Amino acid sequence: MERRSRVLIVAIVVSFIAFLDGAVINVALPAIEAELGGGLALQQWAVDAYLLTLGSLILLAGSLSDSFGRLRIIRVGLYGFAATSVLCAVAPDGVVFVIARALQGAAGALLVPSSLALIIATFAQSEQGKAIGRWTAWTTVAFLIGPLFGGALVDLLSWRLVFWINLLPIAFALVIMHALGRDEPNPDKERIDWLGAGLGVVGLGGTVFALIEQGRFGWASPVVFVPLVVGIVALIVFLWWERRAAQPMLPLRLFAARNFAAGNLATLFIYAAFSLGPFAITIFLQEYAGFPATLAGLATLPPTVMLVFLGSWFGSLSSRFGPRIFMTVGPIIVAVGYLMTLAVTPEVEYWSQFLPGIIVTGLGMAMTVAPLTAAILGAVDPARAGIGSAVNNAVARIAGLVAIASIGVIIGTQLDVDGYHRVALATAAVLVIGGIVSWIGIRNPQPEPAPVEQEPARD
Repeated sequence: MERRSRVLIVAIVVSFIAFLDGAVINVALPAIEAELGGGLALQQWAVDAYLLTLGSLILLAGSLSDSFGRLRIIRVGLYGFAATSVLCAVAPDGVVFVIARALQGAAGALLVPSSLALIIATFAQSEQGKAIGRWTAWTTVAFLIGPLFGGALVDLLSWRLVFWINLLPIAFALVIMHALGRDEPNPDKERIDWLGAGLGVVGLGGTVFALIEQGRFGWASPVVFVPLVVGIVALIVFLWWERRAAQPMLPLRLFAARNFAAGNLATLFIYAAFSLGPFAITIFLQEYAGFPATLAGLATLPPTVMLVFLGSWFGSLSSRFGPRIFMTVGPIIVAVGYLMTLAVTPEVEYWSQFLPGIIVTGLGMAMTVAPLTAAILGAVDPARAGIGSAVNNAVARIAGLVAIASIGVIIGTQLDVDGYHRVALATAAVLVIGGIVSWIGIRNPQPEPAPVEQEPARD
């Protein structure tokens, strides 16, 4: 097997591992809570502990990859993901499980940016588009099979197998990587922004802890109030530090480009809704409507299928007509889909009360995602596309982190019909804001002027 094929396989498998774990967890949450206890708070932490370290460390992981070598960082990430998957699988209680999920997110942060950087470093520029397209297609499969595969494991065997199964693709990736050898040392190592990374973790961790635990302790409790204040102060100091650091983890100068700044602000709202809505629907269908995990995963699959089959088409339309209209209308269509699910009653009828809205939601998502990515990456210099993509990825994951942490503020302690109605309304409202931000902030790129034909010289 030639080196380029081996690199592409490794990049696909390691990203698949990280994405699959994020896609599979929602359907396993009720079974995890039933065995370990902890109520809604444990379910929130099971998702957010992973997203917290993943979202806050993914930019740092890009710097580590550039400084110490992509293959080395991928190997560290794989070994770490294997160890933390085992820890999740054997967790005796909720506390150990949440700690393991946080460590697993940190390991996952090492995988995705390094895999893309490995493709860029290995393939010639003329071949990178095709290679990244294959990487995207295969990693998208994780979001397709994740809910179904995870649901089947939960229903037929145990939720713990969801984490044990990670060891198989990890072992496969390590075997394939063996022939790639080791990275050449990088003589131009960048200074790692450890302070920025620490401030980011403390800022996000304190804020998320307060949002999740306020349901148990109340906003006035020092258990909630102190982490909230510490988190907000840390985030403010983080922005101050990133502005003055010589080699910041988050280059704020990227936000000087209008479409990059507006696109990431829209991402914050849009991806908060993309996380909050499916999280609520999956848990509601299992815990309130009594769906088994496999059916709950199947019930929420249509948007992912539509995204796979329609996403590239809308991406082509965006290239032709500009991203602004799609980034405006798409989120609003998703909002309409969630408003349609307000038809749900205590006698839950999936086919008439949920499915029509879920299909409309999928159409809006397919209309939004590719134009959003194109608008953001098109706003930065091609040489900075890697860090631009990493920033947008981090914003999207942090948006989901905060949204899921906030669900307790929206519904209280129980996700019944009234609670779901409040989540659907909140999700729709956030999506409409995202669409408005896009309409106000995004500007379609100016078409390149047609080449002027030279008149033939006259004698």
